[in-house]
Amino acid sequence: MKNALWFVLGVAGGFVAAHVINKDPRGHEMLAEVDARITEFADRIGDAYRDQEARIEGLAADVKGVAADALQSAIDAASDVVDDTRETVVSATRSADERTH
Repeated sequence: MKNALWFVLGVAGGFVAAHVINKDPRGHEMLAEVDARITEFADRIGDAYRDQEARIEGLAADVKGVAADALQSAIDAASDVVDDTRETVVSATRSADERTH
């Protein structure tokens, strides 16, 4: 509780100090410069985040494409196995029928 009180007092003191400094023209200019630097920093961070997000989305799209191709290859291979098995069963059934007749 003691730490929370000190935190609240610190925040309140910071607001009061900023208000007093902002009244002086030199202080106003200094705070405007600090604000401009913070805005520039935030913009750079935002740009870097969007660039990274675009890279990740590109990688995710590539992975989805590769996975879809692999799935289609597996489906095609399974279909080929089913067709080959069907042909083998039909051939074996015909051979068995020919032996019994």
